[in-house]
Amino acid sequence: MKRSLRALAAAGLLAAGSIVAVALGGTASADTQICDQYGSTTIGGKYVVQNNRWGTSAQQCINVTSTGFSITRADGSAPTNGAPVSYPSIFVGCHYTNCSPGTNLPVQVKNISSAPASISYNYVSGAIYDAAYDIWLDPSPKKDGVNQMEIMIWLNRQGSIQPIGSPVGNASIAGRTWEVWRGSNGSNNVISYVAPSAIPSFSFDALAFINDTRNRGAITNDWYLTSIQAGFEPWQGGVGLAVNSFSQSVNTGGSNPPPTTTTPPPSGNAACTVTYKANTWNNGFTADVTVKNTGNSTINGWTLNYNLPSGQTITSAWNATVTQSGSAVTARNLDYNGTLSPGASTNFGYQANLNGSYSAPSSFTLNGTTCARG
Repeated sequence: MKRSLRALAAAGLLAAGSIVAVALGGTASADTQICDQYGSTTIGGKYVVQNNRWGTSAQQCINVTSTGFSITRADGSAPTNGAPVSYPSIFVGCHYTNCSPGTNLPVQVKNISSAPASISYNYVSGAIYDAAYDIWLDPSPKKDGVNQMEIMIWLNRQGSIQPIGSPVGNASIAGRTWEVWRGSNGSNNVISYVAPSAIPSFSFDALAFINDTRNRGAITNDWYLTSIQAGFEPWQGGVGLAVNSFSQSVNTGGSNPPPTTTTPPPSGNAACTVTYKANTWNNGFTADVTVKNTGNSTINGWTLNYNLPSGQTITSAWNATVTQSGSAVTARNLDYNGTLSPGASTNFGYQANLNGSYSAPSSFTLNGTTCARG
């Protein structure tokens, strides 16, 4: 997990004699070297820069400037099918009790009017990494520990690495097209927006990504934005990677209403096929559900009903409005995926808690008609 020096010290996880190059919460008035695992400093009277070497005991150092930072030493490495070694980054808001100076975060999404952002990166060759803009949200105004929702904007990826989860489609946000991935790392949900090619600099409104995540059913307007971070997740190498400049504000005082929907009511019966795939772990799972119209007429609005086996409780969903009452589940289309022409399909998914052994639902009905299993 991405943890701060203060959190590790409080938990007794820092070895005796650890050297902190810059005290947590210090200020960098000139170029400052940080080699401590969780060392951090502040710049510009507004931002925190952190080394955050959470995934390895090998040495990593960053050089902090008045506008950003660069990686000057990167000794660790990790398999590309697992987690990265670190997340050196700059942020506003609160990360494991380390809050940036004068921050107005946490703040509820419904109170955010805009979140103007600007980032400039320096990329290198011969390393395996992503350049990630991280947005963290939680149902509570959380200043410590793990938030429940992580939005990752991948502005560059090098090497055979991929986001958590699986692709769920594409999105057009901030004038660009992004591949959208969705999943969980076991501690928090993750939605990733992946650029098809490297973006060295980007100016945008971070609220657009928050709203898209909300529209997918992953959060609500009552959730809190707790921090926004930008940096790198290296798996191998990374010396020379840099955030040249970073600017992030969160403006409040207006309102951020949820979108109105014009979903038509379900109409007509349907011949259909439902494919249900699950990714399970010891106390939870994610499900990917594909609904296909195998009939001869167009479906205008759909409702899928089924029962979950005992011990399964849905906690969040995307690409559909999903409700659960006891074991009964009802999934309804959103405004953009309610029409299915003959042969067309759509998919939605959710995350659920699991108490006991896993089993899949046994049958599905779409608009009252029993579907075949795919």
